[in-house]
Amino acid sequence: MPARRRTDPATGRAAVAEWLTGTADRRSTTTAVRFTLEELADVAPGNAVEVRVPPAGAVQAVEGPRHTRGTPPNVVETDVQTWLALATGRETWAEAVASGRVHASGERADLAALLPLQAARQR
Repeated sequence: MPARRRTDPATGRAAVAEWLTGTADRRSTTTAVRFTLEELADVAPGNAVEVRVPPAGAVQAVEGPRHTRGTPPNVVETDVQTWLALATGRETWAEAVASGRVHASGERADLAALLPLQAARQR
């Protein structure tokens, strides 16, 4: 079952568009992150990977073994700006990992095939 959306898609897309033009304030940027995390959970449902973008949000996604206690075996963590660059296609997964701005651990933690997100691309 996909994650329940909390962000209205129109609001989320508008927040992403603001971020893309460089006019987003902190609230819009946080909305863009949460929307794109929800989108990731929608396109890759599951509980095998925990994707963390502190302080804006986190989501569990990708099919595989469910994590229930302690530190998950598959974790992706990055900052807000890097996450939005990945989600929108402004940066590739390989570039972000190589630069050390994405920390990915576990055999399912490679999100290269899922990014950029279609709903977050510039229109």
